[in-house]
Amino acid sequence: MNKPSESAPSGTNWHDLGTRLLSAAIMLPLAFGGIWAGGVFYDVLIVFVTLGIVYEGAALLLRRRSADIGLLGWVVFANVGVLLVGWIGHLDPMTEILFLALMFVAGPRVGLLAVIAMIGGLSLLWLRDLPHWGLVSVLFVLCIVIASDTSAYAAGRIFGGAKLAPRISPGKTRSGALGGLVGAAIVGGIVAQLAAPGTWLGGLITGLVLGVASQCGDLAESAFKRRLGVKDSSRLIPGHGGLLDRLDGLLAAAPLAALISMAVTDGLTGGPFWTVLS
Repeated sequence: MNKPSESAPSGTNWHDLGTRLLSAAIMLPLAFGGIWAGGVFYDVLIVFVTLGIVYEGAALLLRRRSADIGLLGWVVFANVGVLLVGWIGHLDPMTEILFLALMFVAGPRVGLLAVIAMIGGLSLLWLRDLPHWGLVSVLFVLCIVIASDTSAYAAGRIFGGAKLAPRISPGKTRSGALGGLVGAAIVGGIVAQLAAPGTWLGGLITGLVLGVASQCGDLAESAFKRRLGVKDSSRLIPGHGGLLDRLDGLLAAAPLAALISMAVTDGLTGGPFWTVLS
């Protein structure tokens, strides 16, 4: 995710922390409220967030900053919306394939970004619809991504040290990456134990795996922005940048979690998905 430099020594360069916390205090209740409510509220939340990511990415790739992302950009935007709503409403598969193909009318890069965003959105819809464990599955993944991001931010600021990938993201440090993985694993174990007692080991291992995926998503988005010569995907969220900046890790972790959930036996009713890795 988009972060300020993590290499500052302890006690310095925390000037943006207040803004980040204020934004989080507004975003998190909305996100958790939609997840808890489920149903149409959750579906609408995922559709709008996914469309926001697609809009930001298309605006960057098409080099447009205003509401006018061009006719082809709007075609891609509309097709993602149709596909997501079609998934929810069980649209005919052949019709979905047609709309999927149309997403590439603005070029392969825009089409690929739209597909990545859509897979992330569909994965979150899939996880929420899991029998018996839908709510806790989404909360588990979200808590892992937040823990990875927050722990990496704190560890990088406190310990600093060698850069993780200076050519991709000069601000990220190895200490931050390690701190993020430790935080993701610990939170995974805690959330798993609270949701399903006795599954803490699977939660810890799955938390570590999803933490790796989250950081890979973070680095991929950093490389994407660096190639385009921009710092933030947008200025939508004060202190955090845009939706793509904030949710890059989730776009990688959610599809992996959905894939892991497919390995659960007994028709996805045998237990929470993180027990597969225990």
